[in-house]
Amino acid sequence: MNKKNYVGTTIVLVVLAALWLLPTFGLLITSIREGSQAQITGWWDVFVHPFQTHWSGVAFKQALEKNGLAASFISSAAVTIPATILPLLFAAYAAYGFTFLRFRGRELFFSTIIGLLVIPTEAALVPVLKMFLAFTKLTGIPISGQYAAAWMVHAAFAMPLAIYILRNYMSTIPTALIEAARIDGAEDYKIFWRLVLPISVPALASFAIFQFLWVWNDYLIAFIFLPNNPVMTYRILLMMGQYGAGWQDVAAGSLISLTIPLLVFFSLQRYFIRGLTAGSVKG
Repeated sequence: MNKKNYVGTTIVLVVLAALWLLPTFGLLITSIREGSQAQITGWWDVFVHPFQTHWSGVAFKQALEKNGLAASFISSAAVTIPATILPLLFAAYAAYGFTFLRFRGRELFFSTIIGLLVIPTEAALVPVLKMFLAFTKLTGIPISGQYAAAWMVHAAFAMPLAIYILRNYMSTIPTALIEAARIDGAEDYKIFWRLVLPISVPALASFAIFQFLWVWNDYLIAFIFLPNNPVMTYRILLMMGQYGAGWQDVAAGSLISLTIPLLVFFSLQRYFIRGLTAGSVKG
């Protein structure tokens, strides 16, 4: 790429990034303005009358204390962390089997699992809820309304994508490396934990980012299966009072909720592209 094309590409990317960040910037300005000004003028008014703008952090305090966002943060973390780890663990085992083990119908089973990606989550929520209620009626063990219900639903719907990403990555690991470990007497369990899993960290991190963002920002599954422990997305919705009176608190709460996914993404981004592109080309 010559210098002229490089400059042009950079300008286009900067403009696209600025447009993408504009709504978030509007949330920031709205949340730190005084409530009276935020209610009667748009956030862009700070550029028209910069010296007449008064700043305040009251909206953040109200979101955390008055609106109970701090407690909902704990609920979101209690749902998101296990719902991210569980599919990673089981999908890694399955991906190892589909990649390095030989058994009849392997490709058929793999294709069937990948085909489950086309099933929308919303189409299965009612049957899954009925199944949980039937299990509770049969055994007396409550599932729906507990954190375990949200974990199982999120993990189940994440498994096909997780297996697909991890199998693509594991297929780039030289087979000779696995055969050498077997010749040395290592069993599949030891090969998986000591050899394949450490090598697959980029793919694991890539899927972890996807799954964490999906579960953290989810509203529907948590609302259906965990109504008594509202997560942050549901709590932010409750901040919106009648006639939109609490939308400044919503802006502050949205920014607070945004910080955790950003920290997760930036801490794992060095693995992101490497994990997604592995297995896409050969040679």
